[in-house]
Amino acid sequence: MMFHCLGTVFREEVDFLKRDWTTGLITAAPLIGLLFFGYALDTNITSISTVVLDLNQDRESRQLVNEFANTRYFALVGEVGSDQELRDAIVAGRAQVGIKIPADYSANLQSGRQGQVQVVIDGSDSRTALQILNSSQQLGFLKSLEREGISPAMFSVDVRPHVLFNPGLRSDNFFIPGLIGVLLQLWTLCLVPLNVQGRRERSSVSMAGFVLGKLSPYLFMGFILTGLMLVIMVYLFNVPIAGSIPLLLALSLLFLAAALGVAFVISTWIEQVRGALAAALVFFLFSILLSGFVFPQQSMPAIISTIGLLVPVTYSMEITRGIVLRGAGIATFWKAALALVGFSVGLGTVGALGLKKRWR
Repeated sequence: MMFHCLGTVFREEVDFLKRDWTTGLITAAPLIGLLFFGYALDTNITSISTVVLDLNQDRESRQLVNEFANTRYFALVGEVGSDQELRDAIVAGRAQVGIKIPADYSANLQSGRQGQVQVVIDGSDSRTALQILNSSQQLGFLKSLEREGISPAMFSVDVRPHVLFNPGLRSDNFFIPGLIGVLLQLWTLCLVPLNVQGRRERSSVSMAGFVLGKLSPYLFMGFILTGLMLVIMVYLFNVPIAGSIPLLLALSLLFLAAALGVAFVISTWIEQVRGALAAALVFFLFSILLSGFVFPQQSMPAIISTIGLLVPVTYSMEITRGIVLRGAGIATFWKAALALVGFSVGLGTVGALGLKKRWR
């Protein structure tokens, strides 16, 4: 009997989705978001606009400027004739870096003294400023070794880093797998509350049949959407999946069930559409800030990271990044999988209680 009721509600929900043109628009939003954010969320900072104040004007200074340009971090956009022009270029935003080579640069080098070079940095963007600082200091260090005739092979201590899983240190490989979970959470929060709020009809079917029948079409849509996003991740952004794809899809299904549970609770306990959307927005902000998508959880205060455990995206982030980047298996994620099952059952129950209260 329950399965008959489930099928009835399922067909009604599918018919509604076919008639509702907003469904396609909202479902396309995660794919569009993945394309835009996938290109935008790149923390590998290169081609930083740079102006040069070369008061030395000889072979040594020109070689130094070329070496800055060859690092790929500095993109030369012009020369200036004075300290004030250099400052004005940074204030106006035409450049983020100014390289000042003094008139005695070559003379000091040739006489065995230090050839000082000033790198003026726009510190308003701290990440870019830190990249400039590290790159310029590294260039100066290597340049000094070269002039002293010292090769790194001559160092008594040779530290050789070996990077596992993401040897190119591409930020895409880190952000895009996590972005998929964030966008799927946004999709469920946008789609389900509006539909449930707009259809408050009392039903004669059983509560379990109604809940499963109502949420099953979205679970199926979300599963297809997850597959499409993984295809975009692999073939457009060149982020390979190191682990098991079937395991990734299976655990993604658990996350979708939990994410739909959040949306179901909001839609059944908050009657007004405006209130439901406000609650969805707040929960989405928590999903971004506390899940580890942007800020590492280990760097958060204990109370904040504990609150983050109440957000399903936290477990999606752990699972997706672990499988995609490290090739980890179910032995690593069984706790996260159990947490998602608990979220799905618990939120489904709470949502059903809210729906039962409304039907009275």
